[in-house]
Amino acid sequence: MNAADKSGNLQKAMGNGHNAYLVDARSITVTRQDKVILQDVSLSIGSHDFITIIGPNGAGKSVLLKTILGFFQPDKGTIQIKDGLKIGYVPQRITPDNTMPISTKKFITLRKTVSSENIKKIAKETGIEKILDKPLFVLSGGELQRALLARALLDEPDLLILDEPAQNLDISGQLAFYKLIERIFKQRNISILMVSHDLHMVMATTKKVVCLYHHICCSGEPHVVTKDPEFISLFGNDMARMMAVYQHDHHHKH
Repeated sequence: MNAADKSGNLQKAMGNGHNAYLVDARSITVTRQDKVILQDVSLSIGSHDFITIIGPNGAGKSVLLKTILGFFQPDKGTIQIKDGLKIGYVPQRITPDNTMPISTKKFITLRKTVSSENIKKIAKETGIEKILDKPLFVLSGGELQRALLARALLDEPDLLILDEPAQNLDISGQLAFYKLIERIFKQRNISILMVSHDLHMVMATTKKVVCLYHHICCSGEPHVVTKDPEFISLFGNDMARMMAVYQHDHHHKH
């Protein structure tokens, strides 16, 4: 069974969609090779939520996303998915094969039935109009991430899930990408669940932060989370102070 089949079965088996949430994960535990990756993790995603998961390397952030998507079956816990929910997924990275040239346009429409008008609309929204005819393997890191985002948006998802989407970009590329995500969130009736290491970017855009280290250490609005002892324990006093100053400046500038 492929990943897509697993995802479909998980949603049908575990989600009846009879609550107010798009996704309602309760008490999720995932174990791999006798090692606990996630321990009793609960996460609910509502309409027009913007939730960012942060935490150290190896904390289980990507595993949580992939469990919600249905790639992994939890050992314990339940996941309810709203009936008919459409999810767009942007992975950390892909490595295009230069032995099998495929254009950007062909890639973003692969196995999808979409109109030319819709392709133009999404290309303009994500800023990839000029690279649609370019081979995928020649794209820069930023261009590739925008192409992945465009592909995820083509189905008009209700929930966009991004797994460290700017990890391999330089600072200017990260800033541009997060501004794009923020604009999409504001302009679309969409919810976003994202994993990110870029704390200063996250704190400026997201509505809720979930700090994960195999279990949920703390969660809430960014300005509240940075004062939590668990956050300070994981990221240090210097980071907490820097985030507090950044949030203060950001608030007054806007």
